[in-house]
Amino acid sequence: MTKLLSSSGKAGAGDYLAQVPFTQVIATWGEGSPSVDLMVPPGVAAVSDSTNGIFIDGGVTDRNGAPIGEVILWVEDGRLGGIEYTWYTDERPKSLPDPSQIEVL
Repeated sequence: MTKLLSSSGKAGAGDYLAQVPFTQVIATWGEGSPSVDLMVPPGVAAVSDSTNGIFIDGGVTDRNGAPIGEVILWVEDGRLGGIEYTWYTDERPKSLPDPSQIEVL
């Protein structure tokens, strides 16, 4: 999440980055899923001029540089809302990819 936000250059990314230290994982998207729902406590400032939905995404590559998936950062009401890991491989990953495997799209 930090890599996506810090390397995006997108307006509002710095404000979402400031939420990261306070953000908690509150649920997974199913047993064994690397995708998670996030919760930012009410006392943490929400991002103004925020839309709901996908804020940023990044391509995920294997050690050889071949595309194997995407990481999507979801926001809701000016707060970080979820991290989704979609994969192009036959086997579902057990965890989120190493940040070195992610390239901001």
